[in-house]
Parts: sequence; C-alpha cells; structure tokens
Amino acid sequence: MSAMNEKILWYVADPMCSWCWGFTPVIERIRNEYGGRLKVELLLGGLRPGTKEPMPSAQREEILHHWHTVHCVTGQSFKFEGAMPEGFVYDTEPASRGVVAVSLINPEAVFPFFQAVQSAFYVEQQNVANLIVLAQLASSAGLDAQQFLRTFESDAAKRQTLAHFQKARQWGVHGFPAVIGQNGADRSLLSTGYCSFEELRTRLDEGLMK
Repeated sequence: MSAMNEKILWYVADPMCSWCWGFTPVIERIRNEYGGRLKVELLLGGLRPGTKEPMPSAQREEILHHWHTVHCVTGQSFKFEGAMPEGFVYDTEPASRGVVAVSLINPEAVFPFFQAVQSAFYVEQQNVANLIVLAQLASSAGLDAQQFLRTFESDAAKRQTLAHFQKARQWGVHGFPAVIGQNGADRSLLSTGYCSFEELRTRLDEGLMK
C-alpha cells in the first residue's frame, strides 16, 4: 500500500442533514487542498433511516429553525417557504442508498452526487427520498438512470448502506457532520458537528498530517 493510501479522512455525513449541507464548502476545500496527500472517503451515518410516519408540524418547525441557523452560520442557500410539505416522510435511507448505488457504479461520482442530492433537497425542495427523483439526479450526474435503478434495488446496495450506518455507530459517531482521521490502524476524531475550514485544517495538520 502506498503512503498516500495509508492516510484516510473519513467524512461521516447524511445527504439530508442540514449541518452537512452547511459543511459542504469546508469538505470541498479539504478535498481540493489535501486530495493529493490523503484519501477522502464518505461514510453515510444514517440520520433518520427507516422513518415511516409523516413529519408532525411541530417537528417541521423545529427542523426549519435548524435550517435558518445553518444558513446564518455557513451562508449556504436554503429555500424555506414550502419546505417539507404536509405528509413528508423524513426517511434518509433512500437518499443514502442512492449514494451507495453511485459508489458501486462509479466511485468518482460519489461526492458530486452526494452534493447534488443535498442541493436538490435544501435549495430545490425535491423529495430526495423518492426513487424517481434520485434516478433523475443520477442521470444529471452523467450516470445511466436504468443502471442506477437496478443497482439501487440490489441486495448489495441495501447491505452496503446498512454497513455504512453500522460502521458509523461502531466508531461512536452519533452526530453529523463528523470527520475522522485514520493513519493505518489508528483513528482519531478530528471534528464533530460543524467547524470552519481553518479549524479543520489546523486539526488535520496537527493530527493526521504531522
């Protein structure tokens, strides 16, 4: 194994996590500036997988309050009016499995697709728990929609999605976003929750990159 591949930065996130959307510019800068020296991997944490009931209005108001906070802190765009309409089921498993399906088809497309799902949900108010919406996003990302649909429904995608969630729990991650540095067999938590690029860069340089 090359020295580059021994160091991995794990980004633990969920495509329907608002603070992860706020963190997108930070992780993109990290990928751009450190991508040649370490491997950046996405681990899907599972924010609300398997939710079956429509969202109560009180919970919607609480989540919208979080969205406003994320917008104020990070400057990321949101469309608030009409978001999460009545009857919306906040199940994050389909969007996460969509990302896994893309990873099985073309690993290079994982981060662009992940961000496309985030933008579709937060800015365009698309229901990214819907398979047809996910297939359209995959097609826009340059993937074959039919291949995406087949892969999404495969046992491999279902198993791997669950494996992502389980690994995040095993590593003790319960809030997103989180960033974990791995050097060989050693892992260290570099950040949990939102932090600025400058904060993360300092922790990365003093930890994983030293």
